[in-house]
Amino acid sequence: MDARLAAYRAAAREGRDPTCCEETLSLLIETARRIGAREILEIGAGEGLTSIALFLETGAKITAIERNAERIATARSRIAEFKADVDLLAGDAAELLGTLYGPFDLIFLDAAKVQYRRFYPEVKRLLASGGVLFSDDVLLFREGVPKKRKMLAQHLEEYLDLLRGDPDLTTALYPFGDGLAVSFKK
Repeated sequence: MDARLAAYRAAAREGRDPTCCEETLSLLIETARRIGAREILEIGAGEGLTSIALFLETGAKITAIERNAERIATARSRIAEFKADVDLLAGDAAELLGTLYGPFDLIFLDAAKVQYRRFYPEVKRLLASGGVLFSDDVLLFREGVPKKRKMLAQHLEEYLDLLRGDPDLTTALYPFGDGLAVSFKK
């Protein structure tokens, strides 16, 4: 990995806006290469570090969505610095997903966890046959649910039920970070 990008990822992990863990990023890159991904969508781009890594490692065209203005500004700066082919869309994924056409060979969902269920119909529509959906942080509360997070935990469990119950998908769970669901579309 590029030393500058590794330094940005390390700083993000220490800050308030962490990037995905190394295991998740490695599996994203490995999977994108294995399936020959040409079009990748990231929902919840943060500072753009995962999108940049995917571009640098695969050469795929990346479309990324982020709604936080500060993160968007940082992501735009990083994307320009690395000359990455990333189309960063500023706004709420709930509104933007319906405007996209796809199909995307790989989708990385790492946005507001409470919105995963809401995003699911559009995400599934946008995912190519034979494509792969990565859903990050789906086991966020495997160590126990804080009282104030019971609703979020319920939303995540319902989202996992959607993935597991969808006959068009085959889903596996990985213990990386706060849990990763990897779903292959038949």
